[in-house]
Amino acid sequence: MAYSRQQALKPTTVAPNRLVVAVSEILERTLPESIELQTVLAAGLWSVHVDAHQVENALIDLCLNSRDAMSEGGKLTIETSNAFIDEAYAQAHQLAVGQYVQLAVSDTGHGMSRETVARAFDPFFTTKEVGKGTGLGLSQILGFVKQSNGHVKIYSEPGQGTTVKIYLPRHLGIEEAAASGAPLPIQHGRLEELVLLVEDDDKIRAVNADLLRELGYTVIDVARPQLALAALDANPGVTLLLTDVVMPEMNGRLLADASGGAPA
Repeated sequence: MAYSRQQALKPTTVAPNRLVVAVSEILERTLPESIELQTVLAAGLWSVHVDAHQVENALIDLCLNSRDAMSEGGKLTIETSNAFIDEAYAQAHQLAVGQYVQLAVSDTGHGMSRETVARAFDPFFTTKEVGKGTGLGLSQILGFVKQSNGHVKIYSEPGQGTTVKIYLPRHLGIEEAAASGAPLPIQHGRLEELVLLVEDDDKIRAVNADLLRELGYTVIDVARPQLALAALDANPGVTLLLTDVVMPEMNGRLLADASGGAPA
């Protein structure tokens, strides 16, 4: 059973809306013209820490199931939203209380009975004709989602279509964790590293400084080589010097030579 064994996942921090856009581009090339595809993407959607490839596969599998349920055409919708799972629901479904990202795939197909919904996640169970499906799709999705500490829920009635909702835990990055009061995650130990950034172009310096901070570095940014030398004297803990090459007063190579040991 897919949900009884551990899959080899490669989790990364993922922006779910980007995955939905990528999946929708694939579907637009493969769905029949009789099926209308709609995406509803929430603004300010939280990040998740999951295997992006598995999320894409799950969405595609769900959409193909929806396609098969709309043999005469219909509407297929992929929707994202932020959600909160409360204590009562969490206890009923063995989940952690808290914030989740919801990915919902809905169709206007023939729907399923309660009995079919109850068996939908069973391995090898399928309502499709012989040779048109293994019945492993939903059980594999359930396995991946559970391994990612998430949850899957099916809503369906005969003649009323089907909605499958995937809930994945919100991932707090450095800035979000600080704002929420949660412990700050250390990314590869880089929070302990102090970077001196030297760039005379204000816009370029600001962009690079923001990027380094997002990666977890502590950054001192200055516009001139003389200010950089002063910063080095005042901050012996600088572990990395990032400098432009062409600058007034002193070029980047000379500054690196004068830095007295900070890696450049």
